Amino acid sequence: MSWLVLILSGAFEAVWAGALDASDNFKKLKPSLLFLVTAPISVIGLAWAMIDLPTGTAYAVWVGIGASLTVIYSMYRGIEKATLARVGLLVLLIGCVAGLKAVS
Repeated sequence: MSWLVLILSGAFEAVWAGALDASDNFKKLKPSLLFLVTAPISVIGLAWAMIDLPTGTAYAVWVGIGASLTVIYSMYRGIEKATLARVGLLVLLIGCVAGLKAVS
C-alpha cells in the first residue's frame, strides 16, 4: 500500500508543478487553486509512505516520478523539445526509479 501511495504522490507532484507553471505566479485562479490542493496531498502522501519505506528510497522515487511526468507533460505541451537525448535520459531515470523499487 505504501508503494501505491508513493506513486500517486509522485503523480500529484507533477500535477502541482504543472499547475504552478500555469498559474503565472499565482495570477490565474484555477491553476493556483489546483496547486494549493495538490501540493499538500503530494507531500502528505510522501510522509505517509515514509512510515514503511526508507526515507532516501521514498524521496528518490517520489522526485523521480514527479520529475519524469513533469518533463513528459512539458514535452507533450511543446514547452520542451522531445530530443533523443532527453527521452533516453528519461527512460534511464524511470529505470532507476523502478530499480529502487526492485531492490527495496
